Amino acid sequence: MSTPQGRLSAFRVALPRRAGWVLAVSLAAHLVITVLATDMFDLKVYYQGSPGVLHGTLYDFVLHRSDPHAQPLPFTYPPFAAAVFLPLAALPWPVAAGAWHLLSLGALWLVVHCSFRLLGHPAPARPAMLWTALALWLEPVRHSLGLGQIDLILAAIVLLGLTRRSSLAAGAGVGVAAGLKLVPAVTGLYFLAARRWRAALWSALVFFATVGLAWAVDPGDSHRYWFHELYDTSRVGQVASFENQSLRGAVARTLGHDGGLSALYCVLALGALAGGLLALRAAGRRGETLAMVVTVQLLGLLLGPISWSHHYVWFLPTLICLAHGPLRRGRAGRLAVAAWLVAAGSWVVPAAGKAASHLAPGAAPPWYLVALSWSYPVCAALTFLAVARGGHAPAPAARPRRATPAERAVLD
Repeated sequence: MSTPQGRLSAFRVALPRRAGWVLAVSLAAHLVITVLATDMFDLKVYYQGSPGVLHGTLYDFVLHRSDPHAQPLPFTYPPFAAAVFLPLAALPWPVAAGAWHLLSLGALWLVVHCSFRLLGHPAPARPAMLWTALALWLEPVRHSLGLGQIDLILAAIVLLGLTRRSSLAAGAGVGVAAGLKLVPAVTGLYFLAARRWRAALWSALVFFATVGLAWAVDPGDSHRYWFHELYDTSRVGQVASFENQSLRGAVARTLGHDGGLSALYCVLALGALAGGLLALRAAGRRGETLAMVVTVQLLGLLLGPISWSHHYVWFLPTLICLAHGPLRRGRAGRLAVAAWLVAAGSWVVPAAGKAASHLAPGAAPPWYLVALSWSYPVCAALTFLAVARGGHAPAPAARPRRATPAERAVLD
């Protein structure tokens, strides 16, 4: 008669063998839901706004949504991103939306696969299928796909470059990604911590090349972006929004208003910086590349003024690092895995935001909604703790020593 432990062990053995089927079923269900109930309005901003780069009107564009209470969406990325989006804008909208979604799904697979490669996993294909199937239903990934966001594509570009030994490839990946959206530029901190000076130099050169290319195409909008629009956070959204999972957003919800560089924010930001740098140093000493990369990405998301929940697609490489790397042997690593899965799997961030939206105008959200809105910053802090402490393998059990003939004689 089989025991529960035996059935669980059999399931763990059988599941990887069915990884292809699990992924196929998950993808099929995802595509059906996407076709029926997805409005990729962030992609519409790229699609409708990018032609403005040819006429010097890029930052005059605003997408008005059908919801009268929804905030209009301007184009907020560097001019180089608009130039890259131009071929997409030449397609009919249904074709462009479908092509972008398939590209994003391919990027999701690359993010998972490259994460396993950076861990040195000997056979990443099957576990990558299982993680991809699961990730389709976790909030940051699903939210990014539903909005038609570029986050997964940027993460894939960065990770694909880092899996190459070439400093040019690693640096170019980060430089191009930062040229499309500034957030990936934080990866340069990994290059400095790992003493990959050539990769850091290449990333800077490629990034400035993207700026120069866009300046040649649209000098007016380039000047406007780099000297004006870049510093206007109001164009991106409200800092206190529940979906803003940066430290500044969490503090703004706690205080009831955006306090800017308030004392509370400065203390927490310095604490996050110290924790991130300690984790980065510990991972660097152990030679754990993926742990270093996810640490700097999470640090950038915490310290940025606005980090929407869909920016946290980096939680997926983080989970893979914690669950499959050396950190899996530590209690802190297991706690961080559980926290990420609960936060992302329960969709607690958008749920708290939706609940707060039903409050009376001007009413302060209850304490428990404010506490729930700290979900991703807390998960990031637990990740820093896990990386800083490292994995602690249990001491091997001592093998029993055979008794000598003299000892056996005494025992007998």
